Amino acid sequence: MTRQHYEAVGIHPPISSVAEIIRMAHLVWSEDLNTGIDVIDAQHRQIVGFINQLDDARSKGDRKLVKDVLDGLIDYTVAHFSFEETLMEDVGYAYLRPHQKVHEQFVRRVSDMRDQFERGEEVVDALHSLLHRWLFNHIRHDDDSYAKTVKGRMQKLLEDRQQGGWLSRTVSRFFRR
Repeated sequence: MTRQHYEAVGIHPPISSVAEIIRMAHLVWSEDLNTGIDVIDAQHRQIVGFINQLDDARSKGDRKLVKDVLDGLIDYTVAHFSFEETLMEDVGYAYLRPHQKVHEQFVRRVSDMRDQFERGEEVVDALHSLLHRWLFNHIRHDDDSYAKTVKGRMQKLLEDRQQGGWLSRTVSRFFRR
């Protein structure tokens, strides 16, 4: 039986691959993804939310909604990367430039997939899989590496939560409130 036959009678078809499990599953935040920097962790959780919204839009078959979510995801991710890079720069993180390169490559790759989608190509499943794998790997390795290295130096910046303090100024530069 095809997937459509199963769905037509209201039952879930058998899962045929790990890729299909990833494609079907909503991403769930787990504690091992926390960097220990609250503002960064909140932004990462927001990106996970966008990825889940993308999956919901895909499952509804609503191309306009997929495009809207995808545009929002890209805009938010670019803002997050800029915020993160500013944080690393302000504390003098030695490996800022290689981290920026990773961000640039990712944005280019996702933007290319958005362009393919806008040309009518079916890329949403591949995009969801890419986002899932890339985000969790990036947080666990690249972000974890800088967080461990600079957390002590950032503490003073992040504790300054008053109006006009570093955190307030920097968040407002990259994210609309």
